[in-house]
Order: sequence, then structure tokens, then C-alpha cells
Amino acid sequence: MISQKLAEIQKAIPANVCLVAVSKTKPVSDLLEAYQAGQRHFGENKVQEMTEKWEVLPKDIQWHLIGHLQTNKVKYIAPYVHLIHSVDSLKLLAEINKQGAKNQRVISVLLQFYIAKEETKFGLDFEEAVELLTSDTFKSFNNIHVVGVMGMASFTDDESVVRAEFSQLKAIFTRLKNSFFQNDDSFKEISMGMSGDYQLAIEQGSTMVRVGSSIFGGR
Repeated sequence: MISQKLAEIQKAIPANVCLVAVSKTKPVSDLLEAYQAGQRHFGENKVQEMTEKWEVLPKDIQWHLIGHLQTNKVKYIAPYVHLIHSVDSLKLLAEINKQGAKNQRVISVLLQFYIAKEETKFGLDFEEAVELLTSDTFKSFNNIHVVGVMGMASFTDDESVVRAEFSQLKAIFTRLKNSFFQNDDSFKEISMGMSGDYQLAIEQGSTMVRVGSSIFGGR
């Protein structure tokens, strides 16, 4: 039962942590069951799938784009997306800003950092983020709002590795907060932790966990 699993996870996480139900590849009926159980934050990896679901589901759902985002796809989600977790370049930010302006919206985003040992993960390193945030281009954007950071830990059973990676992301968040966002109260999100490691992530300071299989079952 989806509603039962949701209730168990909600009970296990602190009230200040946002649970994003990762609903990629799941049918609309599953999302509706979660919605009826009170879930409002849903995460999708693919723009097309998210848009198809957005069109048919209740409009008070807050949609999180958590997968890698190509610039040519931004226009499809700009009218409604709640938060884009996976921003890893100035080029992508520029496109989000442009589409935000077209839709008369300020779009909230997270900067994605590369913290894992695997070569396949996307993301910035700290120096790249500083370069991005100090650029004149970034300072000219009026239709995006950077509200925090996101990262994915290595896919491993070694908890010490995962804990260290989450701790690294928390440290990056703190450095950025102190250097660039000291007076911005909305720069407060640390999106880290998935079905297998969200408890560890919360221990390390996560404010947003992205949980799929523990709610909806495996694919």
C-alpha cells in the first residue's frame, strides 16, 4: 500500500525535511494514491513524462525535476515546475532564466554538485560554482532563484563513504551560504538522500529527500 509506506516514511523523518516522492516510470494511478494520502511533492527524471503527468493530475502538486535537464527541454516545464534540482551549468541557468521571463515566473533551482566516486554523475565542483556565482551573466538573471544545493552519493553499501559524501555537500552548502547567500533566507535547501540512504542524509543535514522505491516499490 502506497499510503501506508508514505505514512511510515513521514513518521521516520523530521518535520522540517521535505519528502519528494520520486514517481518516474510510475502510472498516474500510483501518484493519485499518494496524492490522496496527502503527498504533494513529486519528483520526475524526464521532462516529457513529468509534463504528461502534470497535465492530468491536480494542480496543487509541486513538481520537482530531479534528472539531468537539457537546455532545449526547459521550455516545456517552465510554466509549472516547482523546483529544478539538477542545475550544473551557467548555460542551463541562462535558459531557465529566459524561459522564466517568458512565463513571468521566477523559477527556483538547486545547484547540483558532483560528490560521488562514480564517473557518470553530473554536477559542479566548488570552484566551478564560485565562478558561476561571481559571473556578470549570473548577476544579470532576474527570473531564477538559487535556493540550495543537490547531490547524489556513490552507489555503495559502505556507509562511511556515503556519510562522507553527504558531509561534503553540507560543507559546500555552508561555504556558499556564507560567501554568497548570507542575507537570503530562502537559500536553505540541501537535497540529498534517496530510498537507500535518506536516514544518513538527514543525519548529515539534508532538508529534502528524494524517495522512490520505498514508496512505490521497485521498477
